[in-house]
Amino acid sequence: MSEQFPTKNPEAREQSGRDLATLVYLIQAIALFTAVPFFVAVLVNYFKRGDVRGTLAESHFRWQIRTFWFWLLWTVIGSLTWWLLGLGFLIMGIAWVWAVYRVVRGWLALADHRPAY
Repeated sequence: MSEQFPTKNPEAREQSGRDLATLVYLIQAIALFTAVPFFVAVLVNYFKRGDVRGTLAESHFRWQIRTFWFWLLWTVIGSLTWWLLGLGFLIMGIAWVWAVYRVVRGWLALADHRPAY
């Protein structure tokens, strides 16, 4: 249980975690059109990770964090190879489509009260 909210009942913790995960999915969806919010979303994940430990949202936070890091990795690789006959643009395009898939799949699982994995 979180040290910050020791009196929260399990249902309230569960709802709070789902609300936070929903917020991060929303931020990530916005970030698909401008990258800056992706960094805000992952910071929320890292700062609030302890609050969702042991709840359904824990798997979603892990999903969201991994989505960010793999998206960033492939975006950087794409950016560094853009000059290679469009290969970089292809890599960045695939990274964008993959991020869309991860945000939509995770958000739908959360809406159905299922873990991300």
